[in-house]
Amino acid sequence: MLTLILVVVVAALLFEFINGFHDTANSIATVVSTKVLTPGQAVMMAAVMNLVGALLGTAVAKTIATGLVDINVVNVTSQVILCALLGAIFWNLITWWFGLPSSSSHALIGGLCGAALAAAGNNWDVLVWSQNVGDWTQNRGLLWKVFIPMITSPVTGFILGVVTMLLLWTIIAGMARAGGWLARLARPRWVNAFFSKAQILSAAYMGFAHGHNDAQKTMGIIALTLFGAEASGALNGLPAWLSFMHPGAAAEQDIATWIVVACALVMAAGTACGGWRIIKTLGHKMVKLHPIHGFAAETSSATVLTLAAHFGMPVSTTHSISTAIMGVGFAKNPRALRLGVIERIIWAWILTIPAAGGLAYLCLQILRFFGWT
Repeated sequence: MLTLILVVVVAALLFEFINGFHDTANSIATVVSTKVLTPGQAVMMAAVMNLVGALLGTAVAKTIATGLVDINVVNVTSQVILCALLGAIFWNLITWWFGLPSSSSHALIGGLCGAALAAAGNNWDVLVWSQNVGDWTQNRGLLWKVFIPMITSPVTGFILGVVTMLLLWTIIAGMARAGGWLARLARPRWVNAFFSKAQILSAAYMGFAHGHNDAQKTMGIIALTLFGAEASGALNGLPAWLSFMHPGAAAEQDIATWIVVACALVMAAGTACGGWRIIKTLGHKMVKLHPIHGFAAETSSATVLTLAAHFGMPVSTTHSISTAIMGVGFAKNPRALRLGVIERIIWAWILTIPAAGGLAYLCLQILRFFGWT
């Protein structure tokens, strides 16, 4: 049993690594496509900022660990978590291969739901749909923490992209009308020069927000594994060098420091490996970007992610940056958007949770067939 738990932890870290290179594009596609940074420079900056962001919060991790699957209905065994991870990993690799910026977050959530449903014998009560506690910011369940944010975060990203772009243009137009040195600064040459520098800051902000939200999801999966193992007695008699794996009495209130650090480092390493197929889709195929557009998209998306992480909502980095880019492109010229590419991306979003859930469900059924559950 201990070996299986260790395998699950390793699989979770593998998912985090894949998440890093799968979602690298989300934080650096625009800064690369505008040629503000080289791919190598952008990847390393994103890796560092992913690490910083991952170390500064656990609200999303607590949602994954305690708010989506009812452990009173099904015993969340290591096999269940392993199948959840496998479903998410398989779907991430499929979408990465085809260059589709699908959501690693929703792949993980779908995998967890599919595996839990299989373990519960198709008892849908295993899924926590909604738990209202009076304050909506503290509500738990798939409705509050997944499905509502799944709709509102991309819409917000799109609207913020449009509004930010229009605001920047209004400021530049005002400077041009003012005359004098302000008018000179409003010329395209100086605007591009300024936002080439400013976009480095917005890309760093995006990298931070990505790590702050996405890395926590794997933290929650590892914590959920250890909660289940502790409850079943599987962690009894751990050797001294593995004693740190005990969740402790405050398991549901705190994510262990070693989990936070491990996930942060692994995501940073995955990010450093890059994800060039998806960078090409986001940075070049959707709409042609200039530094001012990249700054607006990254700032809008990072703001959505940071606010969501504060409220413990595991939203999709992919959704927020993709729709922010769409919003910026729409503000620039509605006809500049390449609707065929956008349609493929939206289909990837729609399919992610059921596809990853189905793969995880199938994985658990295969384990059950061979008597490994």
